Amino acid sequence: MDLKQASSGTIFCLLLLFCVGCRCRPSEIEATQTAALKVDASPQLARKIPETLFGIFFEEINHAGAGGIWAELVSNRGFEAGGSHTPSNIDPWSIIGDDSSVFVATDRTSCFSRNIVALRMEVLCDECPAGGVGVYNPGFWGMNIEDGKAYNLVMYVQSPETKDLTVSLTSSDGLQNLASATITVSGTSNWTKVEQKLVAKGTNRTSRLQITTNKKGVVWLDQGHGFRTELISMLLDLKPRFLRFPGGCFVEGDWLRNAFRWRESIGPWEERPGHFGDVWHYWTDDGLGYYEFLQDVLDSLEFARGSADSTWGSVRAAMGHPEPFLVKHVAIGNEDCGKKFYRGNYLKFYNAIREAYPDIQMISNCDGSSRPLDHPADLYDFHVYTDSKTLFNMRSTFDRTSRSGPKAFVSEYAVWRSDAGRGSLLASLAEAAFLTGLEKNRWNPDAIVFNSWQHYGTPSYWMQTIFRESSGAMIHPVVNFGSDTVNLTVSTSGLGASVNALGSTATVLTSGNVMDENSFSNPNKVAPVKSQLSNAAEQMQVTLAPHSFTAFDLALAEPKLVAEI
Repeated sequence: MDLKQASSGTIFCLLLLFCVGCRCRPSEIEATQTAALKVDASPQLARKIPETLFGIFFEEINHAGAGGIWAELVSNRGFEAGGSHTPSNIDPWSIIGDDSSVFVATDRTSCFSRNIVALRMEVLCDECPAGGVGVYNPGFWGMNIEDGKAYNLVMYVQSPETKDLTVSLTSSDGLQNLASATITVSGTSNWTKVEQKLVAKGTNRTSRLQITTNKKGVVWLDQGHGFRTELISMLLDLKPRFLRFPGGCFVEGDWLRNAFRWRESIGPWEERPGHFGDVWHYWTDDGLGYYEFLQDVLDSLEFARGSADSTWGSVRAAMGHPEPFLVKHVAIGNEDCGKKFYRGNYLKFYNAIREAYPDIQMISNCDGSSRPLDHPADLYDFHVYTDSKTLFNMRSTFDRTSRSGPKAFVSEYAVWRSDAGRGSLLASLAEAAFLTGLEKNRWNPDAIVFNSWQHYGTPSYWMQTIFRESSGAMIHPVVNFGSDTVNLTVSTSGLGASVNALGSTATVLTSGNVMDENSFSNPNKVAPVKSQLSNAAEQMQVTLAPHSFTAFDLALAEPKLVAEI
């Protein structure tokens, strides 16, 4: 993805491209008073929709990983974080007390060989305040601490003298104490791993972690680590059949020094140095990990697919996964087509991977939908970010695409800018229409918004769940992109079985205003509503609400054919 503004929202890609289940004329309609949808589901026209049609794309953007699905409450836990010109700093850590009572600085004395920065905290006061002095960390946007829940704290401490440290979860101003415990650090030159469970006695959505002491002296701190599963649940609800990972521009960086290096994202989390993502302008600790030069790619594939006794496969096995991962596709680069050295570098990667892993299919960055590629590829990557009208009108793009040669991998698409708002109904309708074109031709935007304690799906998220939710034998997805109610006649032939009204449903995504969005205060303002389709039949009359996406899921009494259009 090559946008300087984008939503988060998953490099190994998987997409097998066959054909759609039935032929539809048309499945997207203009805003008229009446319309007809004719479906021929006869066996001679039916073509299987692959299980791998729908997937998800993960990229470390907008804190999708760090602060998102990577359930880490502490930001910059290892004091390694830096910017484009700053090698490391302690942000967002801050001191408790003033400069006369406590002094903090980073040094390179950590016990971790790849994570060498630690925080040196020197307490200067002879008679410290009652609550002590020290440091605190507010997390990414304030820590969401909930009453009765247990929070596991892990940190590494070194002190030349015995010292009591108080670790606490407090409100953002430090006045409300939600949980606390005292840790005794024995005087030693060795680093000590400390683990402490903190059980909250109250709820605060913008809390912080505090580490304080009343005793004068020096203490070193490193890898303060506190542990989110609801975002993963939303991704699983999409029922993805493949994952594109670890991202787009995040992988290569604006500068090579800021590229994602897979070797530095494996092994114990304490040993992962992290890096500055200069494309999206924030630090990631690579806690959620898995690039670089030719040998790096081959080594990374060995890590994923090699036997447990291979060099890198043994590392995977030691991390608890002796069985190889099912990696079938690799994309070479991201939005690099047309750049000076892309073709030459692409061929080096292509040939090396093909020799080592003949079964892996390679994905080119160059668009092969309008003209043949000048290099070998199994698939080509297709990205589009545009306004709602343009994307709606692109629903027939792949009707004109050659069926020979590399197949299309539509890995990034979305309505953006003014039409998208923060995730509007209008955007989801245009995207739904575009999806019907992909589905028809046999072939997903990131759409989960979150802060430290809330999350919701945008209309685009809910639209994608509808495409995966068919529980019957036939699903008709229909987009009404206009502002008028439409009376639709649906005629279906060739089913080979009667339609059972009991079990047939209609799922509708719509709202009172086409620019309506979901929000933290109203997370389900635009959400799908499912109802019984009492008049379900091969010939039926239905009504489409203005600006709506509707999926008619028809249950068959004696299903002989499973098809989608």
